[in-house]
Amino acid sequence: MKQDMIVILDLGSTENTTVARQIRSLGVYSEIHPHDITPEELKKLQNVKGIILNGGENRVVDGKAVDVDPALYDCGCPMIAIDHPGARCERRLESLPDEAQMREFVFDTCHAQANWNMKNFIEDQVELVRRQVGDRKVLLALSGGVDSSVVAALLIRAVGQQLVCVHVNHGLMRKNESESVVEVFRNQLHANLVYVDASERFLGKLQGVADPEQKRKIIGGEFIRVFEEEARKLEGIDFLGQGTIYPDIIESGTKTAKMVKSHHNVGGLPEDLKFELVEPLKQLFKDEVRACGVELGLPESMVYRQPFPGPGLGVRCLGAITRERLEAVRESDAILREEFQRAGLDKKVWQYFTVVPDFKSVGVKDNARCLGYMVVIRAINTVDAMTATVERVDWDVLQRITERILAEVAQVNRVCFDMSPKPPATIEFE
Repeated sequence: MKQDMIVILDLGSTENTTVARQIRSLGVYSEIHPHDITPEELKKLQNVKGIILNGGENRVVDGKAVDVDPALYDCGCPMIAIDHPGARCERRLESLPDEAQMREFVFDTCHAQANWNMKNFIEDQVELVRRQVGDRKVLLALSGGVDSSVVAALLIRAVGQQLVCVHVNHGLMRKNESESVVEVFRNQLHANLVYVDASERFLGKLQGVADPEQKRKIIGGEFIRVFEEEARKLEGIDFLGQGTIYPDIIESGTKTAKMVKSHHNVGGLPEDLKFELVEPLKQLFKDEVRACGVELGLPESMVYRQPFPGPGLGVRCLGAITRERLEAVRESDAILREEFQRAGLDKKVWQYFTVVPDFKSVGVKDNARCLGYMVVIRAINTVDAMTATVERVDWDVLQRITERILAEVAQVNRVCFDMSPKPPATIEFE
């Protein structure tokens, strides 16, 4: 079933995702597009019922206020403009519309149908994937995280045995994570799974690299190259499935907003990529990905699994990665997850992890001065990964975690708790 759509054109707003989620909460699909979309590009979008020109603080680019193609004003779709005084719309708002105003525009003015739900979304994506892939094969990077698991389930529904799942152990996984992925997907779900241990290869490429963006690009590029090598061993692999989601695309930069960070599945792909991409989740926010997983019948333990970045512990071992600090991140993270589960926080807190900075602090061990690493604990809550608040962890729980890390993790003499929300901080440190 084709879903009606309200298009949001980004004219410098920092609230595009807020507007999109507000519309989706009404049961109507919405997408964010750049301000310079052409009338031809707009016509290619299906079932567009209305357009919102979303202005804001980033409306001036290179000294000039941005606007849409004048021809769009005559495209026949109802329009409203938010904080965009130059718009040729009958209705302009100085601030974000409240629920009543949005309902009036979406339903009364645009006559959109409330047909945005996961069942319809999955049906649409299955049809689109089948049309794109045909009788050929798809190679999927299966980390075992929420995004890749949901993509795997959706692609299995769409193309079945044409999907080949590849799990790459890049040496930056959490403790026992690769073993768990193999157990669940190969032994329990009977997926067509290829396991590749490339840990030495990745760590060699990352040796001495401290810049976060360079690390992400190296990891992302090497990932694709590993897949290319695996594809050569198979026949008929033309597509690469990816778990790209909407925040990945938005945070990688728009034409009016600066990049927050590149994502391995958005900005780090090598130029000689030989696969066509299949990204069925790229318009979903994180909570919608989980809802999609539930609709697809994935187990709750998998759908609500801790989020984990594509570059893995590589962006939590801050600065140039060393095996010693990488092991400190891995072991401290395992302790944190064990204690959060024991305290019942594993289902309450959206994401929690440890990082180890690339410097040492002075401490005391065995009655003597010593230098050791610092472990920083981060625990945050969010709905869509665009903003986040810090979890108020009970002091006794923090003390127990601290005592275990200091006693069980080598070369660590200090534990800190990160109190920074997003914004101004991001969820990850790099």
